[in-house]
Amino acid sequence: MVLTCCVVGCNVRSHDREGKKLDNGLSFHHVPSWKQREGSHVSDITKKRRPAWIAAVRRADIEFSAIPSFLLVCSRHFLSGKPAYEMDVTNPDWAPTLHMGHDDIPVSDSDRHARPMQQKRKRPPIGGKHPPSKNILNCYQCTLIPANVDSGDRTDSVTEAKGQTKDCVCNEQGRAEINRLLEENRLLRSQLQKTELNEHFLKDDIEKVRYYTGLHCYAVLMSLFNTVKDFLPVSKKLTGFQMLLLTLMRLRLDLPVQHLCHLFDVSHKTLSSTFADTIDVLYARLGALVHWPERHCLQATMPPQFTETFGKRVAIIVDCFEIRTERPSNLKGKHTIKYLIGITPHGAISFISRGWGWRASDKHIREKCGILQKLLPGDVVLADRGFDIRDTVCCVLVNMCPSVVVKPGPNETCSY
Repeated sequence: MVLTCCVVGCNVRSHDREGKKLDNGLSFHHVPSWKQREGSHVSDITKKRRPAWIAAVRRADIEFSAIPSFLLVCSRHFLSGKPAYEMDVTNPDWAPTLHMGHDDIPVSDSDRHARPMQQKRKRPPIGGKHPPSKNILNCYQCTLIPANVDSGDRTDSVTEAKGQTKDCVCNEQGRAEINRLLEENRLLRSQLQKTELNEHFLKDDIEKVRYYTGLHCYAVLMSLFNTVKDFLPVSKKLTGFQMLLLTLMRLRLDLPVQHLCHLFDVSHKTLSSTFADTIDVLYARLGALVHWPERHCLQATMPPQFTETFGKRVAIIVDCFEIRTERPSNLKGKHTIKYLIGITPHGAISFISRGWGWRASDKHIREKCGILQKLLPGDVVLADRGFDIRDTVCCVLVNMCPSVVVKPGPNETCSY
């Protein structure tokens, strides 16, 4: 479908006349809607933003109540190349402002005719006397008029000098204004980088990294990003780093989808697809990191605290945990997914089971998840007091090697 910009005088199109998509880097945006069901504050702001766009476009066929879906505004009319977040009312891109086709005020015929008449009345007669100037203009350069010139040449010289002086003063004022605007622009860009959710937002702030991502430091985050960045899908709305950050924030903080949509300025559909795609990439690239180490590797890295208490026989520390999931509105009660997770004594994750429905018992998960097939005779398995695995582990090891079974006491860990 060919997309065109609705701004008067803007000829930007998404495809050429032969129907081939143009690679011009421009995007198209709908006139924002009035969101009446997201609270009074959002409703008031979006109600003001919609007419602001209509006023900027200045088309007679656009009304507040009915705007055709094919009327779009291209990114050429925004300073940053895209509309700002709807709640950021102070942002210059809250509404389109550039190249709107009505920046210049047309000059009427009467004004065009009156201008030379005014200049003619102001021009002094040749050879006449000139009253002293009442307005003294300061300038770094002064034009000196020789005294031995005739009155006609003097008139031209004085007029030229005044024009040069005015131009000089205007140039100095304009230069000062430009410098002020450049400095203000630099400060605003610096503040904007601190609020945008990108690399600059987390760089040099370890507390933010730990809070938003759960990772230890910024270096670990960038190492993870460098591992997966070449496999992330290309998105017009988000960078690769933002896709990873969005996914980690949702996993870490369990933020509502609508809130994340506002933070990253994307639609619900874009966020959902981005999250699913990034999860797939993380699983494909990082799944190999979860592996069961050999016994000699466990013994070589056994912490002293474990060696003093259990010797070098601890193979894994296990527990079951649940994750609450969304459910249809017509069903009651909570719905969860259960996982059995195991870590080595030095803290590395060595086993994660597949997900089980909330009706599955812990015992059923232990017996069917596959962890028992990885245990060797003589291994020690540690678990929380409420997570009883003694019968399951003993039963499996008896079948594997009956000669090594030692029946544990009531307060002892099952060990072999």
